[in-house]
Amino acid sequence: MTISATVGRIGSNLLAMVRTRLELAALELQEETHRLIGYLAWGVAAAFFAVVAVLLAILFVLVLFWDTHRLLAIGVMTGLFALLGLLAFFKVRGDLVTRPPLMAATLAELRKDAQAVKGEPIDEQQ
Repeated sequence: MTISATVGRIGSNLLAMVRTRLELAALELQEETHRLIGYLAWGVAAAFFAVVAVLLAILFVLVLFWDTHRLLAIGVMTGLFALLGLLAFFKVRGDLVTRPPLMAATLAELRKDAQAVKGEPIDEQQ
């Protein structure tokens, strides 16, 4: 076998490996996009219905306590919604901090490829 044929096969294998990794990255990115769009749509729907429900609940409480303790009712509801807003904020912040990295499978495959090229044993735990 000639050197040019060997170099050609190595180049062909390298090109096929890069193509496979790019296809994996594109597929992962497409899945992430679809999932995020779904989350966004459901989040918008949930937020809309929650806002309508909260407005109606506020209106109900204000009408119920209009003649007796309307300022107390407004103050308690303000405190309650401020607390719920803070809880939601910290929940979202915590989820963003602990989320897995984007395209984790692609990065793991690229790490394995780099280990294989360097001649190191491939660690399957990554």
